[in-house]
Order: sequence, then structure tokens, then C-alpha cells
Amino acid sequence: MAGGKADAPGDRAALPGTADPFPPEVIAQIARHMNDDHADDNVLIVRALGGAPAATAARMSGMDADGMEFAAAVDGVEVPVRVPFSTRLTERRQVRAEAVRMYREACTALGLEPRH
Repeated sequence: MAGGKADAPGDRAALPGTADPFPPEVIAQIARHMNDDHADDNVLIVRALGGAPAATAARMSGMDADGMEFAAAVDGVEVPVRVPFSTRLTERRQVRAEAVRMYREACTALGLEPRH
């Protein structure tokens, strides 16, 4: 708790004396990479882990220390989807490992062999 108030999931405020590891420019870089290089992976993650099995497309639209957010196309409508990380992230370098974990878990759930 900070200031007598429980931290809400997705609360991006940095702890006193620490910098936010995910400022907007970092999130934009991560989203660009996920959307440009892993568009197919995004769809698998949203289908298997995001509760949108009918998604035909998905782009990463944001993130915070607790999860990734996607805009998914489901039945021709864009819907928001949030997929939580397995743990709260505190450093940028942790994002890659979590994205890989989510992709591999999605492949397993969908009965697919991971490509990478």
C-alpha cells in the first residue's frame, strides 16, 4: 500500500525513489516490435490466453507491469483483451521472457508446435 491506498492492478505509478520501467516510449517500442515481428503470435496469445478464441487478428495496444493489452478483431469488431503476466515485471528485459512464455503457453493450449 502506498499512501494508505492499495495499489490497483495496472497502476503504473513508480515506487518512491524508482523510475517507471515502462514509460510511454518504451511501451511504444515494445508494441512496435510485437506488432511488426510477432503479429501471428499476438493472435495465438489472444485466442488461447485472452479469452477470445474467435480472434482473427490482434495488435498489442499497451502494457503495464502486470500484463499486455491487445486490440483483437472478433467477428469483425475490435475488442480489448488483457493478458496478465505470470508475475509483476520490474525491468524492461523481463518483457521478452514473458512474451515468449505467453506464446509458448498459447501454442500448448492450442495444440500447436512453437515456431521459436
